[in-house]
Amino acid sequence: MSTPIRLGTRRSALAQAQSGHVAAALERISGRRVELVPIVSEGDTNRASLSEIGGLGVFATRLREALLAGQCDFLVHSLKDLPTAVPEGLFIAATPPREDARDVVITRDGTPLHALRAGAKVGTGSPRRIAQVRLRSPRSEVVDIRGNVDSRLARVETGELDAVILAAAGLSRLGSETTLKREELGLAEWPTAPGQGSLAVETTVDAASDLRAALAELDDEDTRLAITVERAILEGLDAGCQAPMAAHAVVTGDSMRVRTIVYDPASERRIGLDVTESLNRGYIRSHGSGDDADAADGADPNRAAREFGLSVARRLLEQGAADLVPREQS
Repeated sequence: MSTPIRLGTRRSALAQAQSGHVAAALERISGRRVELVPIVSEGDTNRASLSEIGGLGVFATRLREALLAGQCDFLVHSLKDLPTAVPEGLFIAATPPREDARDVVITRDGTPLHALRAGAKVGTGSPRRIAQVRLRSPRSEVVDIRGNVDSRLARVETGELDAVILAAAGLSRLGSETTLKREELGLAEWPTAPGQGSLAVETTVDAASDLRAALAELDDEDTRLAITVERAILEGLDAGCQAPMAAHAVVTGDSMRVRTIVYDPASERRIGLDVTESLNRGYIRSHGSGDDADAADGADPNRAAREFGLSVARRLLEQGAADLVPREQS
């Protein structure tokens, strides 16, 4: 019997569920058994607010250390939790097809977020969501919360909170069943974090060629191009993955559209762009960006997508976004 492939994963129910989906797909492709290797990250043990510790990549650092130490063969991350810098010796081998990238509001009675009563308590630990709630429901009180999906739902069920904001993809992957009501928030007016709804499959640059080839079959090109643009905007802003900003890109036919907003957490000020770029033979033409990134035959589509995202970030900075986002910490 062949040696199983070891998949390093956090111990949370959501991490185990999304890792299980990837493991099943890889078993079908490779014909080998995939074994989950639970790893405890700082984000699982440090109960401080994500707004205080999130920029450090707390959900990824310990897993990456385990991968580099040979304790597992590859990792599955929630892409929105990953810092934009990939450590030396590692690379993202695949981005499977993206799930629903929207946020959802969970309430007991289905009251829309904008119609919640004055003083209603809305739970979220994300600076981006906090800023968005304050714009959509300014009479509400935002409560900074941590915890898994079930514990957050329970706080609404018991009446401790009137609503929580969660990622639609996480609810879908967990298959959470609840009598609570949900309101889907449209991406046009409520864009989400770079990479939300996407997974990153990461391994070492010197991984066995058969493993790399099998992981590559999990990759979805449209998802990779979209998240590359989104994460390049985050990189260009020099902001952490818990920054009060949103970016969502969609590939449709021969074009890509990205909506991005940087929020001021202390006021209603925000800076946004809605940009559509042409695609040419699967990669982006960066019109007039000044980076000489126009696509040519044989060019790397991911490099072109990154240049596009960086050009969008520069435009945001030119409009004053640097005053609104904290710098990334290493």
